[in-house]
Amino acid sequence: MDFLPKKRRSIMAVDDDIINQMTLEAILSVNYDFTAVSSGPEALAQLPNQSVDLILLDINMPEMNGFEVLAALQANEATKSIPVIILTGDSDPETEVQAIQAGAFDFVHKPFIPTLILRRIERTLELKSLQHHMQQEIDQQTAIAKEQLASTRRLFRQMVETLADTIDAKDKYTNGHSRRVADYAREIARRAGKSEAYQNAVYYMARLHDIGKLGIPSSLINKKGRLTDEEYAAMQQHTIIGGDILAHVKEMPELLCASRHHHERYDGTGYPDGLSGTAILEKVRIIAVADVYDAMTSKRSYRDGLPQAEVRQEMLKARGKQLDPYFTDIMLQMIDEDSDYQLREETV
Repeated sequence: MDFLPKKRRSIMAVDDDIINQMTLEAILSVNYDFTAVSSGPEALAQLPNQSVDLILLDINMPEMNGFEVLAALQANEATKSIPVIILTGDSDPETEVQAIQAGAFDFVHKPFIPTLILRRIERTLELKSLQHHMQQEIDQQTAIAKEQLASTRRLFRQMVETLADTIDAKDKYTNGHSRRVADYAREIARRAGKSEAYQNAVYYMARLHDIGKLGIPSSLINKKGRLTDEEYAAMQQHTIIGGDILAHVKEMPELLCASRHHHERYDGTGYPDGLSGTAILEKVRIIAVADVYDAMTSKRSYRDGLPQAEVRQEMLKARGKQLDPYFTDIMLQMIDEDSDYQLREETV
C-alpha cells in the first residue's frame, strides 16, 4: 500500500550570528525545512513570500531587536499566528517573563542543547496542529446534513472532554479542576432556573476556561510556593492565550469569552480587559463563582484546601466585588447544604 509522504514543517531562524545559524541548521535540517536570516527587517520582508510554520527569534540583534520583531509579527494579520520561540543567552528570569508577555510561545537558552530545542519545537508545533485540527474538524462537522447533528454534538463533547482533561493534567496540584468547575457552574445555572441547553453550554465553557495554560510553561504552573509578581503577570497571559486559541471556534463564540474573561471582576478590577457587571457574559460570571470556590477548596503547593466555613467567609467578602452577587448567593446556599464537601467528592 502506498502512502503520501508527510509534509516537512518549515522553520525560520532570525539571528545575526552566523555560528548560531549554522548550529541550528545542523540540528534542524534533518527533520525540517530550515531557513536562516540575519535581521528582523529581512525576516519581515521574506515572510509574505514564504510559508513558515515556526520562527526561532534571537533577542539581541542590530536594527530591530527580537521584541521589536515580535511586536511587528503580532501586528500583522498574516504572521501573528506563527508561533515564535525566543532564543536568548540571557539567564535572567525577567527576560523569559517578558518573552511570554510579548507573545512568544516559548524560549530556548544558548548555547543550544539539541534534544531540548527539538522537544520545544515539537511541543509548539503540536499545539498549533491541535488548534488547526480542532477548527478543521468543527468546520467539517457543521457541514454535515441535519440528520447527523446528534453525532456531531457527541463528537464535540468528546473533543472538549479530552482536551479539558489534557489541560487539567498539566497542573499536578489542581488536577480535575475544570471538571469540578464545570459541575459547580452547571449546578448554579440549574438552581438559577436556566434551561438545559444553557446548563450544557456553561458546562462546556467551564471545561475549556483554562485552555490558555497549554501555552504557559509547566515549570511556572507547577512551581512550589507562591508566584513572584513577574511570574504572576506571565501566568495572567493564559486568559489571552486561551482566547486566541478559541477565537478560531466560530460556531461557539462563548468559549472564547469563558477563557478570556473568567478572571474579570464584577467591580471592574479584573483582567485582561477590565470588564465589570453585566458587561461580563452571564455564563462567565457563573463560571467565575465556581472557579473561585474550587480554587479555595483545592490543595495548592503552599497550602491545603480551606475549610467550608472559611470558604464561606471569603465568598461573602467577594460578593459584589469580585463576584456576581446573585450567583454568589446560590453558591453560598450550596456551601450551607454541603458542610462535609460532598459536592466536591461527587465531581471527582
